[in-house]
Amino acid sequence: MGWVMVVVAGALEMVWSYSAKKANGFTNLGWGAVTVIASLASFFLLVFAMRSLSLGTAYAVWTGIGAAGSFIVGVLLLGESSNMWRIASVVLIVAGVIGLRLTASR
Repeated sequence: MGWVMVVVAGALEMVWSYSAKKANGFTNLGWGAVTVIASLASFFLLVFAMRSLSLGTAYAVWTGIGAAGSFIVGVLLLGESSNMWRIASVVLIVAGVIGLRLTASR
Protein backbone atom coordinates (compact mmCIF):
# COMPACT_ATOMS: atom_id res chain seq x y z
CA MET A 1 0.00 0.00 0.00
CA GLY A 2 2.97 2.30 0.58
CA TRP A 3 3.87 2.21 -3.10
CA VAL A 4 0.33 3.14 -4.14
CA MET A 5 0.37 6.07 -1.72
CA VAL A 6 3.73 7.37 -2.91
CA VAL A 7 2.68 7.12 -6.57
CA VAL A 8 -0.57 9.00 -5.90
CA ALA A 9 1.40 11.54 -3.85
CA GLY A 10 3.74 12.00 -6.81
CA ALA A 11 0.79 12.48 -9.15
CA LEU A 12 -0.55 15.14 -6.79
CA GLU A 13 2.83 16.85 -7.07
CA MET A 14 2.07 17.31 -10.75
CA VAL A 15 -1.36 18.71 -9.91
CA TRP A 16 -0.12 21.25 -7.40
CA SER A 17 2.81 22.38 -9.53
CA TYR A 18 0.51 22.99 -12.50
CA SER A 19 -2.09 24.72 -10.35
CA ALA A 20 0.61 26.85 -8.70
CA LYS A 21 1.60 28.09 -12.15
CA LYS A 22 -2.05 28.79 -13.00
CA ALA A 23 -2.60 30.51 -9.61
CA ASN A 24 -0.21 33.26 -10.74
CA GLY A 25 1.19 34.06 -7.33
CA PHE A 26 -2.16 33.28 -5.65
CA THR A 27 -3.88 36.06 -7.57
CA ASN A 28 -6.28 33.43 -8.93
CA LEU A 29 -7.88 32.06 -5.77
CA GLY A 30 -9.49 29.02 -7.40
CA TRP A 31 -6.19 27.72 -8.70
CA GLY A 32 -4.57 28.79 -5.42
CA ALA A 33 -7.02 26.61 -3.50
CA VAL A 34 -6.25 23.64 -5.77
CA THR A 35 -2.54 24.25 -5.12
CA VAL A 36 -2.93 24.19 -1.33
CA ILE A 37 -5.26 21.18 -1.26
CA ALA A 38 -3.18 19.10 -3.69
CA SER A 39 0.09 19.93 -1.94
CA LEU A 40 -1.29 19.02 1.49
CA ALA A 41 -2.79 15.78 0.17
CA SER A 42 0.51 14.93 -1.54
CA PHE A 43 2.48 15.59 1.64
CA PHE A 44 0.17 13.53 3.85
CA LEU A 45 0.22 10.58 1.46
CA LEU A 46 4.03 10.73 1.45
CA VAL A 47 4.08 10.70 5.25
CA PHE A 48 1.80 7.66 5.37
CA ALA A 49 3.79 5.90 2.63
CA MET A 50 6.89 6.25 4.80
CA ARG A 51 5.32 3.92 7.34
CA SER A 52 6.26 1.04 5.06
CA LEU A 53 8.89 2.53 2.73
CA SER A 54 12.34 3.79 3.57
CA LEU A 55 12.78 7.56 3.75
CA GLY A 56 15.25 7.83 0.88
CA THR A 57 13.26 5.64 -1.46
CA ALA A 58 9.87 7.22 -0.70
CA TYR A 59 11.17 10.77 -0.97
CA ALA A 60 13.14 10.13 -4.16
CA VAL A 61 10.21 8.40 -5.86
CA TRP A 62 7.84 11.18 -4.75
CA THR A 63 10.04 13.96 -6.05
CA GLY A 64 11.00 11.99 -9.17
CA ILE A 65 7.38 11.45 -10.17
CA GLY A 66 6.62 15.07 -9.40
CA ALA A 67 9.61 16.40 -11.34
CA ALA A 68 9.22 14.19 -14.40
CA GLY A 69 5.45 14.57 -14.42
CA SER A 70 5.63 18.33 -14.03
CA PHE A 71 8.06 18.48 -16.93
CA ILE A 72 5.60 16.55 -19.09
CA VAL A 73 2.67 18.72 -17.96
CA GLY A 74 4.70 21.85 -18.73
CA VAL A 75 5.51 20.63 -22.22
CA LEU A 76 2.02 19.36 -23.05
CA LEU A 77 -0.16 22.00 -21.38
CA LEU A 78 2.02 25.07 -21.10
CA GLY A 79 4.09 24.87 -24.28
CA GLU A 80 7.42 24.69 -22.46
CA SER A 81 10.62 23.64 -24.23
CA SER A 82 11.25 19.95 -24.84
CA ASN A 83 14.75 19.93 -26.31
CA MET A 84 16.95 16.84 -26.37
CA TRP A 85 18.88 17.74 -23.18
CA ARG A 86 15.74 18.36 -21.14
CA ILE A 87 14.23 15.08 -22.30
CA ALA A 88 17.46 13.19 -21.55
CA SER A 89 17.52 14.70 -18.07
CA VAL A 90 13.97 13.56 -17.37
CA VAL A 91 14.81 10.08 -18.66
CA LEU A 92 17.64 9.95 -16.11
CA ILE A 93 15.24 10.95 -13.32
CA VAL A 94 12.80 8.21 -14.36
CA ALA A 95 15.64 5.67 -14.56
CA GLY A 96 16.67 6.60 -11.02
CA VAL A 97 13.12 6.18 -9.71
CA ILE A 98 12.81 2.79 -11.41
CA GLY A 99 16.18 1.75 -9.99
CA LEU A 100 15.11 2.72 -6.48
CA ARG A 101 11.86 0.81 -6.86
CA LEU A 102 13.61 -2.32 -8.10
CA THR A 103 16.18 -2.28 -5.32
CA ALA A 104 13.90 -1.31 -2.42
CA SER A 105 14.12 -3.74 0.44
CA ARG A 106 10.63 -3.08 1.74
